Amino acid sequence: MTQKREYTGDYPEKKLYIPGPTGVREDVVEEMSQPMFGHRMGRMTDLYTTIVEDTKTFLGTDNDVVILTASGTEFWEAATLNLVDENILVTTCGSFSERFANVAERLGKDVDRLEYEWGDAVKPEDVRAALESSDKHYDVVGCVMNESSTGVRNPIEEIGDVVADYPDTYFVVDAVSSLGGDYVDIDAHDIDVIFASTQKAFAMPPGLAVCVVSDDAYEREVEKDSASWYGGFQRALDYYDRKGQTHSTPAIPIMLAYRKQMKYMLEEGHEERSKRHREMAEYTREWAYEHFDMFPEEGYESQTVACIENTQEIDVAGTIDAVSEEYDMVFSNGYGSTLGEETFRIGHMGEHDVESIKALTDAIEDVADL
Repeated sequence: MTQKREYTGDYPEKKLYIPGPTGVREDVVEEMSQPMFGHRMGRMTDLYTTIVEDTKTFLGTDNDVVILTASGTEFWEAATLNLVDENILVTTCGSFSERFANVAERLGKDVDRLEYEWGDAVKPEDVRAALESSDKHYDVVGCVMNESSTGVRNPIEEIGDVVADYPDTYFVVDAVSSLGGDYVDIDAHDIDVIFASTQKAFAMPPGLAVCVVSDDAYEREVEKDSASWYGGFQRALDYYDRKGQTHSTPAIPIMLAYRKQMKYMLEEGHEERSKRHREMAEYTREWAYEHFDMFPEEGYESQTVACIENTQEIDVAGTIDAVSEEYDMVFSNGYGSTLGEETFRIGHMGEHDVESIKALTDAIEDVADL
């Protein structure tokens, strides 16, 4: 049985290079210390409409945006309940895409998997073949954009183009660990639902989920007999249209931090922010190939999380502990028991740049004697 471990607040500050949460700017954190106000006051309308409309501007989308107090995981459930009557096709190539399928099964949906080995990427032609050959009608195709357990970035743009040829099938994308750090033209590729968590590439505190919803997805939910209550697109968007607020009490302090950080993101710009993340990913891959190898299929590497194959058989857990102790930097082991010591992961997302990633790789070289 778990025993209480008293939180003391007396902990050394660590620079985070994990797949999330990421570091947050000091002035963004300070925004959360403002005096509390009511979530039905005019001030809340000012705050919520600001972050919603700024997010739409940053992402360059004409679709609606919902920001809820939740983990991005909420929209696995919500999108499934809102859009799926019976059948859903989920592409699986790692832990989080498999979890997407598991959620749909728990909700009583008929789930077919288009399965890949961990480390391999989803191929658009396979999605087309699955849709063409099935005797079922799929309400939704679900895909994880950035499979952070394996460091794979799936080609959701091309997959979206395929699904667009099936107008009664909706395309739902989990972009929890990539949106905000990896540019995607949501509208151009007919992505009906795409969602993220703020503690990843947005470089905000944990606690908010961001979801972009197409008009078609909204109308689909309106036609259904049942949908998610908390994450219902209709309920959230209709309330926003009427009141400019959330339908339920939000985490106001985190939304204040969101407002501040989104101004920085707008100043940098979506494509420039993506470019910075791409440069970090390229540097990390070059370093990995010099000392180890990359785990993901070549050409499909993530722009926000590097999954590095431990070809030198270093003590991953011991190296993580030593780098944390000696350098106050934290990176991540491989995901779960499957990849725990076989790989390790570096989160190069948020407010990092190439120089800060180089500081970590230098520390790993020192500790691991590379």
